[in-house]
Amino acid sequence: MNRSCLFTVSAPSGAGKTSLVKALLDKMPALAVSVSHATRAKRPGEVDGKDYHFVSIEQFEQMVEQKAFLEHARVFDNYYGTSQQSVEQQLQQGSNVILEIDWQGARQVKQKLPDTVSIFILPPSRETLQQRLTGRATDDDAIIERRMAEADAEMSHYSDAEYLVINDDFNQALYDLECIIHSQLLKLERQKLKYPQLIASIRQETV
Repeated sequence: MNRSCLFTVSAPSGAGKTSLVKALLDKMPALAVSVSHATRAKRPGEVDGKDYHFVSIEQFEQMVEQKAFLEHARVFDNYYGTSQQSVEQQLQQGSNVILEIDWQGARQVKQKLPDTVSIFILPPSRETLQQRLTGRATDDDAIIERRMAEADAEMSHYSDAEYLVINDDFNQALYDLECIIHSQLLKLERQKLKYPQLIASIRQETV
């Protein structure tokens, strides 16, 4: 087990994953986020390098050939990927990192880094999910219909995760995420790696 911890958060589109992760980072500034690469167009208000590294399909395919991604996947008509070098550097520097990715990416990360803690977020109902997608006003009806058509398949992968959070009440869901993060960081093996001298001095041991 490493001193630092890598978390993946997955959910069907519209379950509130992005809003929850943003609020979590505001409450836990020591938690680092790895910015993914994406081939989709920027949405209003998004910033290149902050929300995503926006790249062309050609650039993305080059990175795939160079094995630069810890995980990558096609979601609808776009490609998304996480830089392996970026994540490994953050972990080696002692940062706890969170990845906001789909279930395919979470599975790939878990295969490469088995210590990864996987979290899945579900909406309280399919009706609520559809209302949230419709209320976004960023996607047209055709996109919403496609996303809903994929929702059942996406949600069936909740059982791949170690933790499940139901986003019915936002504040409760955020609290649940905080509890998961804290519980992992307080595990015995991580605490021993973080405080070896303190533990040794209390027990009068030699580090």
